[in-house]
Amino acid sequence: MQEVILVKLGEIVLKGLNRRVFEDRLLKNIRRRIQRAGNFDVYSMQSTIYIVPKDADADIDEAEERVAKVFGVIGYTRACVCPKAMDAILETAPQYLEETLADVKTFKVESKRADKKFPLDSMQISREVGGALLRANPHLTVDVHNPDIVVRIEIREKGAYIHGETKPGAGGIPVGTGGRAAILISGGLDSPVAAWMMAKRGVELTAIHFASPPYTSERAHEKVVALLKKVGEYAGRIEMVTVPFTKIQEEIRDKCPEELATVIMRRFMMRAAERIAREKACGALITGESLGQVASQTIQAIACTDAAADMPVFRPLIGSDKAEIVALARRIDTYDISIEPYEDCCTVFTPRHPRTRPTLQLVEAAERNLDASALLEDCLAQVEVRHL
Repeated sequence: MQEVILVKLGEIVLKGLNRRVFEDRLLKNIRRRIQRAGNFDVYSMQSTIYIVPKDADADIDEAEERVAKVFGVIGYTRACVCPKAMDAILETAPQYLEETLADVKTFKVESKRADKKFPLDSMQISREVGGALLRANPHLTVDVHNPDIVVRIEIREKGAYIHGETKPGAGGIPVGTGGRAAILISGGLDSPVAAWMMAKRGVELTAIHFASPPYTSERAHEKVVALLKKVGEYAGRIEMVTVPFTKIQEEIRDKCPEELATVIMRRFMMRAAERIAREKACGALITGESLGQVASQTIQAIACTDAAADMPVFRPLIGSDKAEIVALARRIDTYDISIEPYEDCCTVFTPRHPRTRPTLQLVEAAERNLDASALLEDCLAQVEVRHL
């Protein structure tokens, strides 16, 4: 009895002439993601991707767990493949579904006959299989309207596929089809979620983290690494660039009005991030800002921040409230890491009374107290790169 994984495509099927580009990228991403699970054949046919173990050492459980986090997959299911003969289907279905059906009371069978040469039509296949399942499981009854489980029989070119419910996949489009962007990543809740959301739209990520030792610890840095590894379970490999930011923050603290310190700090972050992003062939910056969440995230403060960079800035969380962000952080398993009590550079120099509606004229006047160019060049000369 051979077991495989069937992967259902999402919006890729709507891509028209570009569909092949998206599908090829998805196949590449799946192969790369499941390679640690063993040797598998991965191929596409009739709008379905097949993941087939090549030997007994291939771990189909691990492959299933990994494919669930591949963007571009709308659904997936474990299935048993048998010869396209009714006798084989009727023998295999009760055996393969024995454990699945033991815990339910009602079921229905849905059949799809992609191979029109098969002698029975879909309704006939469903009736035959339903009868076999009832004989093997006397506790079951058929409920075509609200069953506990739907058993599916798919007659395809290479065989008959028998499976239960299709599990939801990660959705989105394949990473690598939406260009590359740089995410300004901290140890908080928001930026990892923003990174995940952009990866879901096919964007490859370069992560830029600003560190302020000794005010921030090595544990705080490793916390960010742990967050990026969680995001990487969906987004694939992420290059992390760490920027030493202590000197800039100390200069801002000592020479600029305290009420403007946060927006000036963020403008320096944008300048540094844009330089790094261009070197890494990124087309945009990403931040985790949500409108009105903190003083630096008002319309006026964001406008001042954006004026420091020419590159487009994406803020996928801009209209989200905290409860929505927390829910998504829990879903992608970054929440528990984000709430670990290690400060990052955004919190160690927080002013007591930040100005919520700064003007660009006021901010630029304050920045004249600093040698912005020298400070920027100094921190960029000391960046550290790590591949996760």
